[in-house]
Amino acid sequence: MSMANSSVSMNGENGTANARKVAQSVMLAALGVVYGDIGTSPLYAVKQCFDGVNSVTPDRVLGVISLITWALLIVVTLKYVLVVMRADNRGEGGILALTALALRSVGHMGRLPPWIIAGGFLGAALFYGDGVITPAISVLSAVEGLKVATPMFDTYVIPITIVLLVGLFLAQRRGTARVGAFFGPVMAIWFGVIGLFGVIEIVRQPGILAAVSPLYGIDLLFTAPWQGFVLLGSVVLAVTGAEALYADMGHFGAKPIRIAWLRFVCPALLLNYFGQGALLLSRPEAIENPFYRLAPGWALIPLVILASSATVIASQAVISGAFSLTNQAVQLGFLPRLDVRHTSEEEIGQVYVPSINAMLLVAVVALVLGFRSSDNLGAAYGIAVTGTMAITTALAFIYMRRNARWPLIKAVPLFLLFLTVDLAFFGANMLKIAEGGWFPLFVAAVVYAIMWSWRRGRALLAEQRAQDALSLDTFLRNLKPDSPARVAGTAIFMTSNNHSVPGALLHNLKHNKILHQRNVLMTVRTEDIPRVPDADRLEIQHFDHGFHTITVRYGFMEEPSIPRALAQCRLRQFHFSLLETSFFVGRETILGRKRRGFARWTMQLFIFMANNMLDATEFFRIPPNRAVELGGQIEI
Repeated sequence: MSMANSSVSMNGENGTANARKVAQSVMLAALGVVYGDIGTSPLYAVKQCFDGVNSVTPDRVLGVISLITWALLIVVTLKYVLVVMRADNRGEGGILALTALALRSVGHMGRLPPWIIAGGFLGAALFYGDGVITPAISVLSAVEGLKVATPMFDTYVIPITIVLLVGLFLAQRRGTARVGAFFGPVMAIWFGVIGLFGVIEIVRQPGILAAVSPLYGIDLLFTAPWQGFVLLGSVVLAVTGAEALYADMGHFGAKPIRIAWLRFVCPALLLNYFGQGALLLSRPEAIENPFYRLAPGWALIPLVILASSATVIASQAVISGAFSLTNQAVQLGFLPRLDVRHTSEEEIGQVYVPSINAMLLVAVVALVLGFRSSDNLGAAYGIAVTGTMAITTALAFIYMRRNARWPLIKAVPLFLLFLTVDLAFFGANMLKIAEGGWFPLFVAAVVYAIMWSWRRGRALLAEQRAQDALSLDTFLRNLKPDSPARVAGTAIFMTSNNHSVPGALLHNLKHNKILHQRNVLMTVRTEDIPRVPDADRLEIQHFDHGFHTITVRYGFMEEPSIPRALAQCRLRQFHFSLLETSFFVGRETILGRKRRGFARWTMQLFIFMANNMLDATEFFRIPPNRAVELGGQIEI
């Protein structure tokens, strides 16, 4: 008995040890992906808070550090880590996943409120605006550390930045799977180093610890209200990247992200910010670049190299987030079909979108060449981030009230605090529109116009198809056993509505005068959940005259694959041989006409996207040698 008990005890200890190792590895990976953006904010946040200030006074130093501290505690720790991350769409987070949750929360009320959809679109559009600026300001601010070492590097900052950024975007096609294991350790070293440099300076000037009190921040805001309001536009730079904690929840889970933040990332960031504040109390002239001035002379070049690595990782996380968001938007029908390539067979959600990658590269390089310094870019940064934060707060409130059943006495004060902070940050950043803030707003406006036009155009297209459609029941009632002629094999007709006869089937009858022995109407639907269980994947119905319908359901994080779906049909005793199966896909040329409430330019935009989107054959992984495309025209 004692040996048996000992064996059980050892197995239990081994299991606990293994579980602990797995948890530690997940947290390490989260450091490299989730916290890259917010983790590199110390490079420029404090410096930006003193931009345009004539003198660095102790009161302003204590006030700035106090505001940064409480911004991290309220926005990141309380709002995102402890509250918003509770609103998970079956483990997934992010603005579109939250939009789906909010829509589901009010779905029982009848027609879905258009403002929720519009809010989701706007939040996603602003995320792209953030995705353009983050790589530019992060990498540029890191390389600018070379100027601290010696002015001779001044002329090389822009070229080095562009080379790093171009290399980063060119490497996207390889995916993050190969270098993912490298990201976590680098960021762990980064947080350890910046925290250590902060501690050293705090020991030299412990008076900075008084900034823990929020009174210093409040006093700075109210002593000169207008200057304090403007200052908030720079303070928000310390919390950029908070949205990534929520967006990447599906990759790592809420618990590892929370633990990594509370135990490691947040303490390291606070120590560094307090260290920069301590340095400014003793050496106000260090405001030229307080982050790099924390380091001793011998450590400056190694710190620049480490910072460049950290900013590349931060940029990688934002770019990957843009790819993931694009994939979700395509699957949910918010964007036209695009070429989305999955770069890892092991990790779900690692995707590469060539068209988005190219557009981001052009925009980022244009930003670096146009603004030429992290100080100038700081003026453009913040609007997109704070706009997304405010929308997240509103959508999360809907979810917490209706799904989580939070009482009003609990939800209203808490979310009112969040919204007040978000809107204060957003309002302060709106003052920077003329200085460069117009750029992320322009990017967001373009993306929003694309998403809105696509959704509106698809709705009109569906209405037109419904008017012209012939119901499947009517078609089968009028179908004669001996006419038209039948040919051997199976024909699968891809359609958005398998209750109606697809146009491709009618075209085939009109031109070829035949039907196959077995005809299948297949519809692919994307649900508002990340992944659909295999048990709910297929819905198969059988009709007379050799007709069948198949509805294939996917989550918005899944990759549609028709061959894989047909293989799963075998479990339902419905067998297919690809060598005897032909796939018929309709290719419609869309023509537009004047419509009230639908501007001509949005109509033309929708038609352009619809006529140039990725072929259904490629998107659904249909074997090209088994596909038949039949064209036609439709006017909306």
